[in-house]
Formats: sequence, structure tokens, C-alpha cells
Amino acid sequence: MRRVFLSLVLICAAGFAVYWWLTAIPFVIAVTERAYTPNPANGQTTFNAGGCSSCHAVPGQPDRKKLGGGLAIPSPFGTFYAPNISPDPADGIGRWSEAEFVRAVTLGVSPAGYHYFPAFPYPSYAHARVDDIRDLFAYLKSLPAVPGKVRDHDVSFPFNVRRNIGIWKWLFMDSKPFVPDPAHSHNWNRGAYLVNGLGHCAECHSPRNFLGGIIPAQRFAGGPNPEGEGWVPNITQKGIGDWSEKDIAYFLQTGELPEGDTASGSMARVIKNTSQMSPEDRADIAEYLKSLPPVDGPPRPKKAANSGDKS
Repeated sequence: MRRVFLSLVLICAAGFAVYWWLTAIPFVIAVTERAYTPNPANGQTTFNAGGCSSCHAVPGQPDRKKLGGGLAIPSPFGTFYAPNISPDPADGIGRWSEAEFVRAVTLGVSPAGYHYFPAFPYPSYAHARVDDIRDLFAYLKSLPAVPGKVRDHDVSFPFNVRRNIGIWKWLFMDSKPFVPDPAHSHNWNRGAYLVNGLGHCAECHSPRNFLGGIIPAQRFAGGPNPEGEGWVPNITQKGIGDWSEKDIAYFLQTGELPEGDTASGSMARVIKNTSQMSPEDRADIAEYLKSLPPVDGPPRPKKAANSGDKS
């Protein structure tokens, strides 16, 4: 019995050690960043491409640059509330360093040293260029400070245990930076960078497994709206094969679909950002999306089919 007990203790200790290692915050060696002069114009471009105001603008007011947060984001795991990312020193990011901001956006780690929930689409932002994120930080610091602390997330156990997010990252997060494909044009690569990185299109337009990880084989193939209502459309050639590149670019500018309908719901908020992008960037996104091969998404329930797309 003594041997059995000791064996169990050792197994539990080993299991706890593995858990502690998998859920730990990534260790980052402090380095001196190279001298860098932020580019405010590129920061604004990154702001629009990243869709920051879609979630972080204060709900119910027209100014998309008042980033006091508070938007409720429903999910199968609970309701998340977008934080204040205005330069307010008490309630926003006014006291953050540039390095803390880059770490938060690309690694999903807070200045206080805990994991952010992946409702914050850092798994996609991880592919962004560091200089773009540095420019974004400089641009955010130029916007109005908005006081007001956002309420805590309403997430039930065990999903509210932030340390467990380390395991989620280990299972589902790819932190490799974007590498241009020499087999494609500069414009295609720019579109690929925007769609897979800053634009984080796959975060909404891909089905997820029971743990909330994107199903790689059905990336961009649409599925149940994670906010609980409607169906997110397939944006591979299976779903938008009859759209031209011009149709896609025009939709990103105006929110108008080729058949005459208009974007609604969360996509309407996205259009407020993409409409501010340059025509060249919208055209590059269109070129990349048109190159995606057709992929079948999850079967759509008949009830959802009659309720309209979450477009």
C-alpha cells in the first residue's frame, strides 16, 4: 500500500508539473528594441485593418475612435466584454509600455502576467509584423482618453480559469510570423497578410471545435455564429464563387452584397473599418479571397437556413 501511495503521489506531482509547464506564461527575455520612429499613418491603417473599433468603441455612440470598450460578446463559453483600450491612464492602456502592448497583441499576455481569453483575436494578430503593432500603439495613444472601467467577463468554470488558456494556446495557436509566398504576387501576399493577420477573418468565418479552436480543414468555410444568432457565411469559393474581385472589394467598401442585400450584425461593424481602408488594400483582400479553394463547411440546420446569414 505504501508503494501504491507513493506511486500515486509521484504521478500526481508529475501531472501537476506538466500542467504548470503547459499553462505558464511564455518567458520573454528582456531585450533593447532597436531605435524606431512610429509611423502614425501606418498606425491608422493597422487600426482599420485590425477592426479595433468594431469591438472596443463604446457602444451606442457614433465616434468609432472612443475606445472605452464595454461591448458584450456572447459565446458558447460565456459573455466577454471588450476592454477599454483608450489612452486613459487608469482604465485604459495609458500606462502601458510599447513592449507590453506588443506582447498583449501578439502573445495574448497582459502586462500583469496573465493569459487573455482568445475572444481577443491574438491568434491571428500573432502573424502581424511587429512594426505594424508598434505603429498601432502610437496611433492609439493619439486618440481620446475615455475613462470608465469595463465589467469583468461572465464566464463559468472551468473556462474562467485563465491559466488553462495556456493549454488552449499550446493546442491551437500558431505564433509563426507571416512569410510572403514567392509563388504569388505582391498584391496577393498583401491580401493574405491582411486576411490571416490583422483582419483576423478566420476568427469568425471558420467553424470551431468544442474547445473553441478553429477546425483547420474548414478554415473560412463558415458555420454557426459564435455570438449565438444566425450563420456566418462561407468565404471560400464554395460560398462566394460567383462573386468577382470587384464585388468583394465593393462589399468591403459599402457593405452591399451583389444581390442587393446589405451587411448586418457584427459584419456591419466590420464594414465601418474596411470602408476606411485604402482601395488598394481592399482589392488585395479580394484577390486573396478569390484564390481560396472551395471548402465545404459544417452542415447548416434548416432552421438556421431560414433565418438569414450573419453577413
